[in-house]
Amino acid sequence: MHYDHIISGTFLKRPNRFIAIVLIGGQEEEVHVKNTGRCKELLIPGVRVFLQQHDDPKRKTKYSLIGVRKGNLLINMDSQAPNKAVGEWLRQGGIYPYIEEIKAEKTYGSSRFDFFIRGGNLMEDTKDAFVEVKGVTLEEDGTAWFPDAPTERGVKHMEELIRCTKEGYEAYIIFVIQMKGVHCFRPNDRTHRAFGDTLRKAADAGVHVLAADCLITEDTMEIDEEVPVILY
Repeated sequence: MHYDHIISGTFLKRPNRFIAIVLIGGQEEEVHVKNTGRCKELLIPGVRVFLQQHDDPKRKTKYSLIGVRKGNLLINMDSQAPNKAVGEWLRQGGIYPYIEEIKAEKTYGSSRFDFFIRGGNLMEDTKDAFVEVKGVTLEEDGTAWFPDAPTERGVKHMEELIRCTKEGYEAYIIFVIQMKGVHCFRPNDRTHRAFGDTLRKAADAGVHVLAADCLITEDTMEIDEEVPVILY
């Protein structure tokens, strides 16, 4: 996926989860933060951030914050980017080499999953699968962690994926690590043990748990390589 009109600035502060104050060309600007998570380890005063400039006069802010430098890491923190990247990846054969159908935002039970796909290998019967996507921006010492805040919605999604497998569907959860340079992924039991327990329960029930890193530039994000998932 690609962004247009990217510029850089210096992060100053975040008055609320939707807005940040960024120094751009010597002037303080109010910008939209495209991630409502805490991101306290990323948005530290003085760090270099990357912003998409918009020309829409109806917008309240002229810029959206989409990326940040954390030491040697370039991290995309746009919460909408993982779904876009996974959509591209699925169409390129990320799960099934042969794709017959892809639908985004597919309702199942009381949940709405990010994707429904039908596909398989050319010599096999097609399979129906539900895919849930989670973006990951929290990194510590080369390990990627999710979630960075309690997520009851995430627990609900895991339970619904388990239900999918019981009713004969394939089910996937994909943790999109919005950076390059991590060596593994783990559920963040310190922040939300219930999510980690439900993720392990889902894996034991046959839900496919995948994690993949991304190639990141200032204006692009592309799913790259699968990384090991450590659940226990």
